[in-house]
Amino acid sequence: MPAVLIECELFFPFSSSLKQKRYFLRSFKDKLRVKFNVSIAEIDYFDYWQKTKIGIAIVSSDYRKLQDNIQKVLTFIRNYALKDGIEFLRYDLRYY
Repeated sequence: MPAVLIECELFFPFSSSLKQKRYFLRSFKDKLRVKFNVSIAEIDYFDYWQKTKIGIAIVSSDYRKLQDNIQKVLTFIRNYALKDGIEFLRYDLRYY
């Protein structure tokens, strides 16, 4: 059963506190969980108020479906970030 961990770095130029960053992240993580049925958590930059790294785990029954889900998740993140003025800095994929 193929699985992938997507690590994404995001930059919040508008954020002036950890409270603002966490407010956005909570909403963002909930939307990703509901829409794509993935596991998601903040994995780095916990004390930075303008930057975060999130980890998204996806498991699928076959490789082709996994690739499709990865692209859908990344497209959603890019569009969501663009809409809210967030910079999508980079991402890494780790297959298991």
